[in-house]
Parts: sequence; C-alpha cells; structure tokens
Amino acid sequence: MAGEPQDDCLFCKIVAGRIPATVVRETDTTVAFRDINPQAPTHVLVIPKAHHADAATLAAEDPELAADVLRETRAVAEAEHLDSYRLVFNTGSGAGQTVFHAHAHVLGGRGLQWPPG
Repeated sequence: MAGEPQDDCLFCKIVAGRIPATVVRETDTTVAFRDINPQAPTHVLVIPKAHHADAATLAAEDPELAADVLRETRAVAEAEHLDSYRLVFNTGSGAGQTVFHAHAHVLGGRGLQWPPG
C-alpha cells in the first residue's frame, strides 16, 4: 500500500534507523542524507518518510508530501551553501532509478553542464 513502509526497501530501512546514513536534515515528513556514491561535491538525497515508488506516484498520491520534499531540497541547498544546484528525480529503471522509493538528488559544488553526463 502506498505510504506504508516496505520491508525490502533500502530507504524505508534508513527512515526506520535500521541502516545507517549520514543525515544532514530531517523533518516530520522527510529525511535528507548524503549519497554513498556522490556524483558531485555535494550530493544529498531528500526522501519522503512515507514510501512511494517514484516521484510521479508521490505527486499523484500525496501532493502535499511532494511539496515537502521540494521545500527540503531548497533547505538542503541553503544549508550546503549552494548558489546553484541541480535537482534530479529519476523515475523508472530506464531513467536510472535504482531504489524504488521516491527521492530527489540535490547536486552542486561544481559546474553542472547540460546535457548531463
């Protein structure tokens, strides 16, 4: 069921404190932590505490929670002193999503060219 913790979900285990993470911010509805395989000098993931498979599902099922995630991306960028940053939501394996729990990547600390790569 949407929103319910999933036993096999890495990010649900982080939310529950069963797997350690370097948490940089936490609210009632979100957790932000450093990516273990950073793609930029600053690479923080912002996740909803409630389980939703991807950003599209999160937006459709709980738009207020989706807004919380977006607000937290800004708070992370400010806390990390990023003047410029990129937000990435991978949706589906073909787009590079490897953990099927909605999450935003906050990337910064270097020039981020477009297209990415």
